Amino acid sequence: MGPREQYATIPSTQDRAIELARAGAYEGTRVVARAQSAGRGRLDHTWESPPGGLYLSLIARAPEVHRSLVSLAIGAGLREAISGRFGVLASLKWPNDLLVPTPGGAPRKLSGILIDEVPSPTLGRAEVAGIGVNVSLDREQLSAPLREATVSLGDFMDPPPPLEEVEEVVVDAALRSIRELDTEAGAQAALARCRAVLYGIGHRAWVDGVPTGIIQGIGEDGELFVSQGSAQFAIRAGDLRVEEP
Repeated sequence: MGPREQYATIPSTQDRAIELARAGAYEGTRVVARAQSAGRGRLDHTWESPPGGLYLSLIARAPEVHRSLVSLAIGAGLREAISGRFGVLASLKWPNDLLVPTPGGAPRKLSGILIDEVPSPTLGRAEVAGIGVNVSLDREQLSAPLREATVSLGDFMDPPPPLEEVEEVVVDAALRSIRELDTEAGAQAALARCRAVLYGIGHRAWVDGVPTGIIQGIGEDGELFVSQGSAQFAIRAGDLRVEEP
């Protein structure tokens, strides 16, 4: 395992890890914070990061092929690891979130993943995987729109697991998921896991605020297939909202 930097608070673990990757950090190097003041999500979204969550960015060698599967593979691997260790069952929302169903309501977000690929003098190309997991959040510290949209491991476990234990699970799952993509068999196994736990199949998808079609599944490169009538097409990027029944 590579070096570990820990902070009580930092603007962004992802930005710091990108600096380290570009400077030649080795695989397994990670940056961990108890809180972030400028956490980043996909598509320039803000990741609210009060105390009570695991905020971690991990550096790994980019796979030779199947790089488009990295975020999904980590999501499926993390889902499996969290289920196995903590007994919390989640679904994978394309392309990077873990959602936990709630009785009588929309599923809530447990974890999110952000991937940046950067040049590295030691690794050639490095994947910097930013992973946030809600462990014991006080929802009153979140903005109003997020209070009813998030869930924590502590909602299912009393007491919640230590952050150090969650970190161990996350790092192991993320590294194994990325390394698995180095073989064709591993990539196919990762895709199978993603497809088995994909959230929203049969539901209407909105991408970047536009109604797009009915979710059908995931393609070989990690694209999301949706259908409109008899036509089927692929979504490769965008902000996905799944319409609840």
